[in-house]
Amino acid sequence: MKSRKVFILLGHPDKDSFNCTLADEYQKGAEEAGHEVRRMNLSDMQFDPILHYGYRLIQALEPDLLSFQENMRWCDHFIVFYPSWWSTMPALLKGLFDRTWLPGFAYHFTGEFFWKKLMKGKSATMVVTSDTIPFAQTFIFGDTINELKRGILWFAGFSPIYVRRFGYLKHFGSISRRERIKYKIRKFGRKAK
Repeated sequence: MKSRKVFILLGHPDKDSFNCTLADEYQKGAEEAGHEVRRMNLSDMQFDPILHYGYRLIQALEPDLLSFQENMRWCDHFIVFYPSWWSTMPALLKGLFDRTWLPGFAYHFTGEFFWKKLMKGKSATMVVTSDTIPFAQTFIFGDTINELKRGILWFAGFSPIYVRRFGYLKHFGSISRRERIKYKIRKFGRKAK
């Protein structure tokens, strides 16, 4: 398998979480397979998550946001780990994308209804955890991953975009089940997908 440049983002605001454990496992698998890996943890990043003026006035990007953009440009494959809270990503993770997913970086409008996808040629994976069964969450609340999958990643050109959902962790998160999930994630890391 060809070596890839992989950028891992732990999108959980708390490093002491199962999402962190999964990101660790993925990183181990990717490094074991010889992929080049960079990683950022949302909880370590210092930035204002509020886009105060929309795109009318672009705020200066803090150093961590510039590093995030550099890692996105650098990678062949991007993977983000995050929990589903109230059927969407954590507010701090959304704030990261609000601040960095700027015209000229992720996309460029070429006309009123057309745009250039500036992240073409890259793939992505979303690992989403929840305390709800993924099927039940989708049935009750609809597509809870579309905001990130299509509205952010696809819009910028990422393809394919893999989605790995792991749910009902609080109620049926036995040690053996968590170990099976960790094993799966490490295998995905080896394949960089």
